[in-house]
Amino acid sequence: MSSADVLEPPDATPPAGLPDSGVLARLANQFFAALPGQLPDTPAGLRLPQAGGVALPTQPQPAGLTLPPGVSGPSTPSALPFGALPPGAGLLPSSPAVPAQALASLPARAPHAEAPNGVPDGVLTTAPAYDGRLGGHALGVPPTGRSLPGGIARHPEAPGAALDPATLGVSPPRTPEAGASPFYFLNEAGPSGGERPQALTPSPAAGLALPSRHDVLTHALVDPRPAAGPTSTGIPAPRPPARGEAAPGFYFLDVGPAAVPPLASTGPRPFDVHAVRRDFPILQERVNGRPLVWFDNAATTQKPQAVIDRIAHFYAHENSNIHRAAHELAARATDAYEEARETVRRFIGAGSTEEIIFVRGTTEAINLVAKSWGAKHIGAGDEIIVSHLEHHANIVPWQQLAAEKGARIRVIPVDDDGQVLLDEFQKLLNDRTKLVSVTQVSNALGTVVPVQKIVEIAHRAGVRTLVDGAQSISHMKVDVRALDTDFFVFSGHKIFGPTGIGVVYGKREILEDTPPWQGGGNMIADVTFERTVFQPPPNKFEAGTGNIADAVGLGAALEYVERLGIEAIGQYEHALLDYATGRMRPIPGVRLIGTAADKASVLSFVLEGYTTEAVGKALNQEGIAVRTGHHCAQPILRRFGLETTVRPSLAFYNTCEEVDRMVAVVERLARARS
Repeated sequence: MSSADVLEPPDATPPAGLPDSGVLARLANQFFAALPGQLPDTPAGLRLPQAGGVALPTQPQPAGLTLPPGVSGPSTPSALPFGALPPGAGLLPSSPAVPAQALASLPARAPHAEAPNGVPDGVLTTAPAYDGRLGGHALGVPPTGRSLPGGIARHPEAPGAALDPATLGVSPPRTPEAGASPFYFLNEAGPSGGERPQALTPSPAAGLALPSRHDVLTHALVDPRPAAGPTSTGIPAPRPPARGEAAPGFYFLDVGPAAVPPLASTGPRPFDVHAVRRDFPILQERVNGRPLVWFDNAATTQKPQAVIDRIAHFYAHENSNIHRAAHELAARATDAYEEARETVRRFIGAGSTEEIIFVRGTTEAINLVAKSWGAKHIGAGDEIIVSHLEHHANIVPWQQLAAEKGARIRVIPVDDDGQVLLDEFQKLLNDRTKLVSVTQVSNALGTVVPVQKIVEIAHRAGVRTLVDGAQSISHMKVDVRALDTDFFVFSGHKIFGPTGIGVVYGKREILEDTPPWQGGGNMIADVTFERTVFQPPPNKFEAGTGNIADAVGLGAALEYVERLGIEAIGQYEHALLDYATGRMRPIPGVRLIGTAADKASVLSFVLEGYTTEAVGKALNQEGIAVRTGHHCAQPILRRFGLETTVRPSLAFYNTCEEVDRMVAVVERLARARS
């Protein structure tokens, strides 16, 4: 056989009904060259199909990004091109990395110095979530055995681990259709254009590993977005094949609107934690030779590759100061910065971008309000109300202001579960009260505070309000206009964004009446030696060069959360917290601190016979990161007779397997004490 026979086989025509490789290559190029969030020749606004229970990114890669040769694909969960490996097969983050980056990371993958527990870092290699399965490619498969209705598995040894499907809006999985493909991205519309199966049961021959017995949440939670149809999207429903026309085998081989499968259906769509975890490269780290378990989310959250890539793209392609130059990079940087402001406005439901001020974080945000609005409107004899749950950042600035002005701080008490007492709050209000400043979620206990009721009561008394959303912004939907608070503040690093960036929301009429708290460039309209004219909000509160790149990164983080859906995130985290509480409560010597009925995913505890630092060190030896100490919330811990607690805090990329690892360490310590 000659080389020509090998290179150009005479009978290398594709089977009937399938395009040749040239057509596939052309379609792939068109697919990845399409505008962000849009298929080629597809009406603007058309949403792509979902993959892994996560909406495809509206912007797979930053505009203008030129990828290195041989590198392609978005950095968030997406449909796979034909012939690609199934998700999780490589056990690596799904985001692109140039060869130089891969080479640079090799030293970190080699065995490190011996850890305290005797296991070198980097030696072990395990699947995400440490559960024995190859990533998240068994999407939509309910766990086998030990399951509740709706495919929710129950941990047999976990008291209180049974989850109520009715509270999660879960329907029982549908029976797979005959001949259904085991891969969710193939034949998604079904052979005749019908719904795709909602629960697939691949055979072992399909090469898909079933979830572990602890995989109780992956398939239980649904995409909260409404089913798409002609009335919700304006896109006609997929048409059945015409007479004599072959149905396309793969949805991406026919990019016309009629070939796009249904965007959503009436059945449940899974929140696949394993697919989401692959977006967070740090979760592949090893600590003391163990896979990292990040249970310190109340202190700071980890960053998805989409955020990392967006910040890198800014510095590589857009870096410039903003608002005051005529060149191209200044225009790019200004656009990116102001687009991030618009993303924040949309995410929290503000009425205008003029109500969104960028600051360094929640602490600076509260200081801004205290030293600008507070300095103008609070005087001698006035009163400021805070709750017993507050972080020091929502106590100290008001103490400083009160000391300067001769005002007084008053405190809303809490009950033994850690919930504020609204009746006592109402008694504190009087004609001297000027401000009520409260957290929406306690960072030390996880208590969800009824801030809407507090704002309503305060406004009836003519009192301004500030809500600290640092701990709530990543767990629940925030709508500042529905909340009607006068100020709302939060930090980017608490919601999977960069450090050093945060937000003050203020009602427009209040910001216009508030003096700036810092002076300098960017916040002025005109300066002479006799007087200065300030810009309108928000610019008058953003003196000097701001944290431009991290504001852009915050915008990317909020868009990432939007793609997952904050409601789905909240449901998943609530179920995970219930599971963790049920596992921790029965351990002898464990005392849970903060047991309010309405909680976010914080689980503070102490263990009899051990200091909190000793518990934290034991967990760290197993690669589990928790916070120990007073959490910058000493008043509330002292309310419970404590100075410190151990504080695991959970996020949507955590799993029941990780909870089990933590529980095993605490149980071992409890047995050793007894």
